[in-house]
Amino acid sequence: MAKRRPQGEGTIRKRPDGRWEGRIIIGHKKDGTRIYKSVFGKTQKSTLKPLHQLIDLYRDVDLTEECRMTLGEWLDKWLDEYMIFSVRESTLESYRGFINNQVKRFIGDKRLSSITTADIQKFYNKIKKSGRVKPSRDGSYELADSVVRKIHMMLHEALDVAVKERYIVSNPTNGTTIPKCNYAEKQVLGENQIDEFLEMLNNYPDWYDFFYIELLTGLRRGEICGLKWSDMNFDEGRLHVQRSVNNKKHGGIEIGETKTGNGKRVILLPPSVKDILIKRKENAISDWIFFDYQEPNQPIHPESAYRKLKVILKNAGLPLIRFHDLRHTFATHATKGGVDPKTLSAILGHANASFTLDTYAHVTKDMQKNASVVVGNMMKNIMIEKG
Repeated sequence: MAKRRPQGEGTIRKRPDGRWEGRIIIGHKKDGTRIYKSVFGKTQKSTLKPLHQLIDLYRDVDLTEECRMTLGEWLDKWLDEYMIFSVRESTLESYRGFINNQVKRFIGDKRLSSITTADIQKFYNKIKKSGRVKPSRDGSYELADSVVRKIHMMLHEALDVAVKERYIVSNPTNGTTIPKCNYAEKQVLGENQIDEFLEMLNNYPDWYDFFYIELLTGLRRGEICGLKWSDMNFDEGRLHVQRSVNNKKHGGIEIGETKTGNGKRVILLPPSVKDILIKRKENAISDWIFFDYQEPNQPIHPESAYRKLKVILKNAGLPLIRFHDLRHTFATHATKGGVDPKTLSAILGHANASFTLDTYAHVTKDMQKNASVVVGNMMKNIMIEKG
């Protein structure tokens, strides 16, 4: 077994091919054999600077032999051993798609411990321009900004784990530049449009409760589909949101955790919602509050809710908004009604109030303008009274 030497100790020598090699120990294999990393130069002097940079980078670091695996191998290992029980099946499938279709095609063969921030940046730039497997309708192979961001977030998380496991020294995704968020524009129903929507709901009695409750709670589509009677505390009028029903990629549904850890929450229901649920409970035939009429032991399918929403909106002559825009409608009117960001954040299941503020900044700006007018008029009246 090789005797251990402290990491960061460097040596320099002239190789038979005439080049100079600077070499340091960066870790040890399970049997104690040293793992080296080298830099090369034409002269001894030109090799010293990168060698010292290497020493600084790997000082007090002791990597394991897994650092020699490729990025593709590590991502497969990360998914199968670290993420298999911690994310939804749909998320897992999405990650596998990114790994196989983008990462392995462009950078997957590169050794994990050799990947730099510059390598990751070149990868992002490359997949942005030509990352699609099949061309889009206009013949372009360009990836959407949102997809590049998702790949970045996946890589960042996976490489953070690699740092903790001592496979790499630092996360090379740090310091990269990725496309800005280009979320679809939020569409919100105005007060008159909400009245028209509710009026049209009277023609769909099987769906009235579902969409009325959605408008007054702002639940995510998977969350409202995943509600059970056991989640409801009628004495206190509180609802415990603790699961989500989601579409599976190849059909069917999966029942799992809420979108985020903060998604599990308890919300106080408006009296009208509580009354609707009390009445609905009297005729309940399933554990699910909103069940599949063909299979009452199953929750309502999220896709069914989406399709029905489009039908109702079309027949009401309203904009064909997304289901998620019902959530934005609730949040926007709650904000305008004076619900503070911290309270609204808790109701929506956001990670923090700052995210809620950022998401509905356009509403708070309007509120600030209104407030400034009110304050201005108030001060004007005071000055008139004093005069």
